[in-house]
Amino acid sequence: MEPLKPHLSRRELLRLSGGALASLTLGGLWPRRASAAEPGHAKALIVLWLDGGASQLETFDPHPGGKIGGPTQAIATKQKGVHFAAGLPRLAERADKLAVIRSLVTKEGEHQRGRYLMRTGHPMLATARHPAISAAVAHELERDEVKIPQHVSFLSPHPPRGGYLGVPFDAFKVGDPARPVPDLISPVGKQRFERRLKGLELLEGGFRRGRGQRAGDTQHLDLARRAKQMMDSPQVGAFDVAQEPAAVREAYGDTPFGRACLAARRLVEVGVPAIEVSLGNWDTHVDHFELTKPKTEALDRGFSALLDDLAQRDLLDSTLILCASEFGRTPTINPLEGRDHWTRGFSLALAGGGLKVGQTLGSTDPKGEQAPQTPISPADVYATLLKRLDIDGSQVFDTPQGRPITLNEGKPLKQLLG
Repeated sequence: MEPLKPHLSRRELLRLSGGALASLTLGGLWPRRASAAEPGHAKALIVLWLDGGASQLETFDPHPGGKIGGPTQAIATKQKGVHFAAGLPRLAERADKLAVIRSLVTKEGEHQRGRYLMRTGHPMLATARHPAISAAVAHELERDEVKIPQHVSFLSPHPPRGGYLGVPFDAFKVGDPARPVPDLISPVGKQRFERRLKGLELLEGGFRRGRGQRAGDTQHLDLARRAKQMMDSPQVGAFDVAQEPAAVREAYGDTPFGRACLAARRLVEVGVPAIEVSLGNWDTHVDHFELTKPKTEALDRGFSALLDDLAQRDLLDSTLILCASEFGRTPTINPLEGRDHWTRGFSLALAGGGLKVGQTLGSTDPKGEQAPQTPISPADVYATLLKRLDIDGSQVFDTPQGRPITLNEGKPLKQLLG
């Protein structure tokens, strides 16, 4: 199977801005809050991606006291009879705002294939590339008034892709919001920059003459226009978390993940429909318990602050949050004090967007021997999210090869729908 072509970097995207039309208008003023969602539907998705395979036993499904639990302790939550791992005290206090699924089951225990399945809801195929759910949301909820990228990925070494929807729906890759987004300011003066744009526009016109629709295959003109539009828009200020009060920044935690969660909230405010925030290095085959501690601390603070902040700004009901990983970790502890890859019963958490929260679906064997009795698939989870976003998961798209393909083949989980 051939790999996908390299993802466009910020520098490549913004370098292309030289091909933009000089007559593009500036973006509108940055609103205090994005326009209200349609009644009964969510209008944005934030994915908190735990890259590497987060352990269900050290997050949302602990089993203390037995041979599979290790040193991890459990704490009570705001859901009656439900316990989280002790490393998530803030989320335990907000469990009434969460819907937890403990019985996810897949057949993909390799990172790339597991990541693909859990992001798209489809197994990896040689004949088609499916869009990540965040890319599908950006495609379906694209907004003319938003002048910055509508699919943004923070901190990921391999951002979600647009698949058959095309390169324009690949995520715009951003690093730690502690640093400015690179290349948003031209390295030359305004007049010189405009002269360069006009010169490149002439070259572009010559290139397109006589080529018909083939010129569109490069897609670079559209990318250049959008890059210039972004550079001109005051909405790029949404990436600048330094504008937030110190108390707000402190609530999210002084970590790249915490800052990215804060930036995600700011992007939702200006109308960006799809954001992913990655928290990496969960692949703990060795020294699992020590390596997991700082990750659960960052997750606990960032996720909890995001819930509180969105609720305080009346955005939680219109914003879905998905916290997921490519697979879980084995109940057994290996000789190197690590946990290996596990696909037969792992967890994810959902919040916001009008979902029925304050509940936990599915359960796992305390001995780690039996598969869940009520397995849930990623496709069904994503069918549920698409339903809340008022996106038709049954719609059919044509791949670049002309193959018809359905966006989602799952069934919504009725327990999560109001």
